[in-house]
Amino acid sequence: MAGFFRAPDRCQRYLLPVDMMDWLPSGDIVHWVVDAVELMDLSAFEAEHRVGGAGQAPFAPKVLLALLIYAYSQGVRSRWGIAAATL
Repeated sequence: MAGFFRAPDRCQRYLLPVDMMDWLPSGDIVHWVVDAVELMDLSAFEAEHRVGGAGQAPFAPKVLLALLIYAYSQGVRSRWGIAAATL
């Protein structure tokens, strides 16, 4: 298969995306982290992004910041450790 095609995900369990927050207990720290990041003004980060260009759309700064805060709260501080935990 050519390198510019996305490989199909044949092991997809759900037809429609599910809300992953429903899978977590109500007192989990993830809820607090997501709520705290939603309150932050990240417009300066969003303003730096170029519209258009090659490649896939980038992740939203709120997603990446929430991931970073959660990883730090769990004691994972290296970029390689965070990347490995997200696989």
